Amino acid sequence: MRRLFPVTDVTDETAAREWSLAEIAAAYAYPEPGPGGREPWLRANMVSTLDGAAQHDGRSQPISCPADMRIFGTLRALADVVVVGAQTVRQEGYRPARARDEFAAAREAAGQGPAPVIAVVTASLDLDFSLPLFTSPLAPTLLLTGSGAAPDRVAAAEKAGARVITAGEGGAVDPARAVRALADLGHTRLLTEGGPRLLGQLVAAGVLDELCLTVSPMLTAGDAQRISGGPSVTLPRRFALKSMLEEDGFLFTRYQRS
Repeated sequence: MRRLFPVTDVTDETAAREWSLAEIAAAYAYPEPGPGGREPWLRANMVSTLDGAAQHDGRSQPISCPADMRIFGTLRALADVVVVGAQTVRQEGYRPARARDEFAAAREAAGQGPAPVIAVVTASLDLDFSLPLFTSPLAPTLLLTGSGAAPDRVAAAEKAGARVITAGEGGAVDPARAVRALADLGHTRLLTEGGPRLLGQLVAAGVLDELCLTVSPMLTAGDAQRISGGPSVTLPRRFALKSMLEEDGFLFTRYQRS
């Protein structure tokens, strides 16, 4: 892996070898807390082909690569909570985040649990509560829903061990309320892995602070979704490039809100 941006005058000795997980973690560190303490910081991690496809055959794995998966695992290890849409849980077969020995000391030093909590955004609570995401997580799975969620689904979720959090009125989840609700639980280092509908909602609400985008050197054609969907914003959101890494033709970019 090699760093393309920011450009330095020093020869990058990491260019000819695979980066360690510690080096990747340093490259993707969350911002340091300000004088008033740590404010919530929401980053998204997504992958897209050259022609804009976020998936192939309904899944992101076919357009990924080993280096992308190392970054994926590292970003999870840095996060307090992983926020994901219900459709992605169903399509990708989401499982609980696992504890990893390589990050155990760093997470303990940061005051984090052994693995990030998974938080699912779901207005309907239409989920299979017999899945490992609910039956065997290291920490109870959180469900972010609206006040209009059906009482029987709330009861089923809580019986399965999930924690239901109201973060919106009626049948919708308010992204800003969801972020604040997670921060109130002590989860200020937030990571979302989509899907596209959820990411579009976060963009439209103006709560996304950072986008970590892997550009896959592939072309898929077809009608696959982009990384974000839903209604367009009134004015495009401007983000600034913070870093860019490369390996085997894949670009690993990091953009932050201007």
